[in-house]
Amino acid sequence: MMADQALESLVERIKSAHASKTPLCLRGGGTKDFYGGALQGEVLDLTPLAGISSHEPSELVVTVRAGTPLADLEAALAAHGQCLPFEPPRFAAGGTVGGMVAAGLAGPARATAGGVRDYVLGATMLNGQGELLSFGGQVMKNVAGYDVSRLLAGSMGVLGVICEVSLKVLPLPPATLTLRFELDQTQALGQVNRWGGQPLPLSASAWWDGMLVLRLSGAAAAVDAAAKQLGGEVVDPVMAASFWNGLRDHTDEFFVGAKKAVDGGATLWRLSVPQVIGPIKLPGEQLLEWGGGQRWLCTPLPAAQVREAAANAGGHAVLFRGKDRAAGVFAPLKPPLDRIHRELKSAFDPAGILNPGRLYPGL
Repeated sequence: MMADQALESLVERIKSAHASKTPLCLRGGGTKDFYGGALQGEVLDLTPLAGISSHEPSELVVTVRAGTPLADLEAALAAHGQCLPFEPPRFAAGGTVGGMVAAGLAGPARATAGGVRDYVLGATMLNGQGELLSFGGQVMKNVAGYDVSRLLAGSMGVLGVICEVSLKVLPLPPATLTLRFELDQTQALGQVNRWGGQPLPLSASAWWDGMLVLRLSGAAAAVDAAAKQLGGEVVDPVMAASFWNGLRDHTDEFFVGAKKAVDGGATLWRLSVPQVIGPIKLPGEQLLEWGGGQRWLCTPLPAAQVREAAANAGGHAVLFRGKDRAAGVFAPLKPPLDRIHRELKSAFDPAGILNPGRLYPGL
């Protein structure tokens, strides 16, 4: 990465904050301010650090600066028939590439395409002392520092300021078709798990309120053959695209209702559990994605009860939206993992100035 005014300004700001132990709140478009622990510190605006540094369509690699609007990156990729396969949620206009990586959130295709960290090839970052560090590269073969660049995905900015990332991209699928089936939750989970064990071009699934919706993506012949095998009702392509985008961006009916419920005192939880687990019977509305691996729950239940249910199912629960965050947003870590997290934080940000508390209290 070439030195420039935007980067130099960030370096000086971080060095000054490190010296004075002034907390900094890393911010791009602010579209995920609601996610994670409470915002603390002076705002460090990352939007000036923008632009696509390089894009090699034939190599399926793009290198982009962290303040680049996600919409700009996706438009540039779409012009070459390519996409970010993990379908990062956009929530609102203005989200940035750095925020996408730092939050580590993925959309409907996560269960089949993989998550954000699976597509991070390399990264350049500023640590808590204003030092510029580079990890990984632009090809999968380059393993030097590869794990560190992946570590930034989902780190919520507590390890460093992401300046630039290299991402693997994929071609847009040549054909897509959506089917729906009227099934209760138990039936839907059973069917999705049976279909998941077959060579079918499933790219996404969602169940809510007695309706299972499946998306098939891939070669036209494979999609057509799978549709005939599965049956169900074919959804109009325009309506289907609207549904999947709504699910991805949390603008569909379930999430609109959940936001209203949260305003009334409820909490929206994201439960990560094994796909084969049957229904988790808790009061409140539930929406299931990723073949049952991700379950959204909007409920007034206390945190301890929700986390206990998720743990009993072999998973964990994240407080996604809600006002009462006293119990912590992310599931508490066991002592060995907690120690690793804190040692990493200390190594990258010894003064603890970067996004304090966004991931875990005191981190």
